[in-house]
Amino acid sequence: MSQDAEVTEARLSHDELGARYRHLCDNPLFNNVPGKIEIDAWGRMLFLPFSAQRGLVLGRLCSILPMLGGEGFVTVPILTRAAVLVADAAWASDDFMHVHGYETPLSAAPEICVETVSGFNSTKELREKVDAYLAAGAREVWLAYPKSKRFEFYDGRGALPSSAYPVDLNAVFD
Repeated sequence: MSQDAEVTEARLSHDELGARYRHLCDNPLFNNVPGKIEIDAWGRMLFLPFSAQRGLVLGRLCSILPMLGGEGFVTVPILTRAAVLVADAAWASDDFMHVHGYETPLSAAPEICVETVSGFNSTKELREKVDAYLAAGAREVWLAYPKSKRFEFYDGRGALPSSAYPVDLNAVFD
């Protein structure tokens, strides 16, 4: 799609979504926007605010995930078939980092992608995000529910009773 087109007539291609997101990252007007920005398949920006509780949960997750080795991320952009989604937190193995480094957005999902749930999320949206992260290569997607102090875990087969990764999440919501 041309940058100067009057209307968007079709969903953006995978490459167009990635280019649009990189353009946002390079634009100084967006340097101080609080929260995170995602881009849907039509190129529309979605601004998602963060509460203090959500930030605390993410901070705790980002201190726990690196214990697996590899790298822990906070607000990492991932190019999926559906959109450029920004996982609230993620974990990537050393092998993943060797292949993908610091691409922006990442062309594949890290092994673990985490979304923190708020009242602004719908069940449908969360299911779509889980599916998109898994289709992009995530091995697990975690949904963190700060109000009810619980996690849901998913892999390619569906809901899991717990994560397959040896991580103690008991202190995340304390």
